[in-house]
Amino acid sequence: SPMAYTPEGKFQANLVRRIKKEFPNSLVLRNDAGYMQGVPDLLVLVGPRWFALEVKRSADAPVRPNQRYYVEHLCEIGGHAWFVYPENEEDVIAAMRSAS
Repeated sequence: SPMAYTPEGKFQANLVRRIKKEFPNSLVLRNDAGYMQGVPDLLVLVGPRWFALEVKRSADAPVRPNQRYYVEHLCEIGGHAWFVYPENEEDVIAAMRSAS
């Protein structure tokens, strides 16, 4: 897809590969922003746990208000949701590991 050529797309593709390797039994689903604007990019199912990840190309990439809303809302309803970018990828993977 054309997205794979953007810095965010390349990071997302590498992140998905990393998650599948770290959590071999996981299911990684890509959400459709055209269907629900602002919903996190990825939904990761690992056994009984689930994680929502909003992928950003960098720590200072802009965040839309509805993206922040969904990340907070998904945490409130019992999931784990984060903004993830190259600078915090290790922390997010570690948090996923300790939660699953």
